[in-house]
Amino acid sequence: MLASAFILGLLGSFHCVGMCGPIAFMLPVDRNNAAKKISQITIYHLGRLLAYSLIGLVFGLIGKSLFIFGYQQQLSIIIGVLMILVVVIPQKTFNKYNFSKPVYKAISKVKWALGTALKKKTMDTFLTIGFLNGFLPCGLVYMALFAAIASGNAASGSLYMAVFGLGTIPLMTTAIYFSHFLKGKARQRIQNAIPVFVVVIGVLFILRGLGLGIPYISPTPVYDLVTNTLDCH
Repeated sequence: MLASAFILGLLGSFHCVGMCGPIAFMLPVDRNNAAKKISQITIYHLGRLLAYSLIGLVFGLIGKSLFIFGYQQQLSIIIGVLMILVVVIPQKTFNKYNFSKPVYKAISKVKWALGTALKKKTMDTFLTIGFLNGFLPCGLVYMALFAAIASGNAASGSLYMAVFGLGTIPLMTTAIYFSHFLKGKARQRIQNAIPVFVVVIGVLFILRGLGLGIPYISPTPVYDLVTNTLDCH
């Protein structure tokens, strides 16, 4: 499933550029020193990866707690269904219910801290900007978090989100260097492909939960007679 994390990050970064592109464009990088600019951008990405890994760690723990109670397969199916529903249900339907309202205050604080950090040019500033950037609300990040929960433990959840973050690096870096590259029909085609890929991942999670005995895709569930827990090989 790590391959799906990277591809989701790679395709989803076209969406991420629309959400986080302004931050990337405004990075206070040194335009006159190529080596310094590269190191600053690298540190910015490390900050984002750190944030994604931390979030994945938390949601992986949530998944682990559910697995302990024997909900591994059911959770995989539910997450797959949720992924598909998010794509299928029209955006205007979600707009009627402001799910993010409870965290608006926290988000506003993150944005304020980002604004403050963008005014500075020290190396640690780029780590701070990247780290805070990782906590901004994003639909593709939410999709990745579903998978992090289904991963079953903190380490796997953290790794999944880190690989997702790695997938976003190529395009986010391009956004900093060549903003004009992100325009045109190619971008629109990839944007249209994102929902399809999310549905494919959702179907894979459903198949995984069904335990149909298909190697690597839908493994047969095996009960551990000692711990009385459910595991999938």
